[in-house]
Amino acid sequence: MREVCDSAGNAVTPFFWAFNLQVPSKENYSAIAYFVSFDPIVDGSLIGRFVRGDDDFRNSRLKLIANVVNGPWIVKTAVGEQAICILGRSVSCKYHQGDNFMEVDVDIGASILANAIVHLALGYVSTLTVDLAFLIESQTEEELPEQLLGTVRFGNLDPASAVSVDVEEEKDEQLKEEDDDEEDEFEDAVEAATEPAPASLPGRWWKSFSTYINGEEPQSKTRNGSDSSSEEG
Repeated sequence: MREVCDSAGNAVTPFFWAFNLQVPSKENYSAIAYFVSFDPIVDGSLIGRFVRGDDDFRNSRLKLIANVVNGPWIVKTAVGEQAICILGRSVSCKYHQGDNFMEVDVDIGASILANAIVHLALGYVSTLTVDLAFLIESQTEEELPEQLLGTVRFGNLDPASAVSVDVEEEKDEQLKEEDDDEEDEFEDAVEAATEPAPASLPGRWWKSFSTYINGEEPQSKTRNGSDSSSEEG
């Protein structure tokens, strides 16, 4: 994703979408899909109203389309070959927004029906291939056509390959990196302050400056460079 953003250059500010599907189980898995868009978000557009609107509006519009491509018949029967739902009406969604990103945490365990289906699917997850599409539902003719926010395919997942994330450990590492950066900046500042004076600067200027900081008043100079306190012959 970083390579895609770098290739776009600085002329376009990317907008990031993150959908965190929180799967309830003994291990509490999360399946996260990231998408990036370089299209500007226009005020008053459907996406603009979704990004800048309240959670009630978002819950009424965020749509998920799930298509079971491959899998045992029992899962296809429970899910259907293609399932369409408004996420905010079916499960619990929490929204986290920044200047150029939006994260949606989807708590599948908040729905008894969705929880039961997911638990069934987890038993066959290593043999499943599922396509997911995220979009904002259009409810008036003016809002058509609907635009996809992103699509992702999950196939033949291995739960044993999931990585456990320690949030507190990540915070400690981040704080340590920030402390190291501050220490490096301090050392650079000290080094810059203690560097010897450049040889190209006039020696007379440095001598006057050192005399001044030692508490002595430097003698003033006349235009021809002689001491003004010298006696006239």
